[in-house]
Amino acid sequence: MKSTNEYLIPFIELKLGKHQFEFNINKKFFDEFSFNEFESCEIKADVVLDKKATMLEISFKHKGTVNVPCDLTGEQFDLPIKGKIKLVVQFGEEFNNDNDELLILPHGEYEVDLSQYIYEMIVLSIPQKRVHPGVKDGTLQTEALKKLKELQVKEHTVEKKEEDIDPRWDKLKQLLTDK
Repeated sequence: MKSTNEYLIPFIELKLGKHQFEFNINKKFFDEFSFNEFESCEIKADVVLDKKATMLEISFKHKGTVNVPCDLTGEQFDLPIKGKIKLVVQFGEEFNNDNDELLILPHGEYEVDLSQYIYEMIVLSIPQKRVHPGVKDGTLQTEALKKLKELQVKEHTVEKKEEDIDPRWDKLKQLLTDK
């Protein structure tokens, strides 16, 4: 992923305190990461950067929809997603992003790239199993659903009739009553 200027925040120019940033995320953003799980998306990401004397605290929030195929029917639908993460940025000898919630930037660094954190926050908020809301409430009518209903295993209640009972059992029952 090449870094784009849109997601680079030059924190050196900012005063101490909270600063808000808003990003509109679309499919082009995910194409930069070679992420092809959905057709389109409309996501709004809000970032609050709290600059302190020796560190930065960054809060990420997002809300929007992604257009994904249903796992049962293959029908495309808009799946609502939302999520949030927090990140603490400290300064040290060398760059280190091993921890999910802590980023260490080398002394003298003057900007932070938020694109990777926005990407991870959104991708992790998409559920593994995606089911069209019409499947859940029964309003979606597709060929795939008709075929699934047709192939569904049906439970039959088996009624035992007296003549279906093996006569050997009657002899065994007599043993219990002949005492």
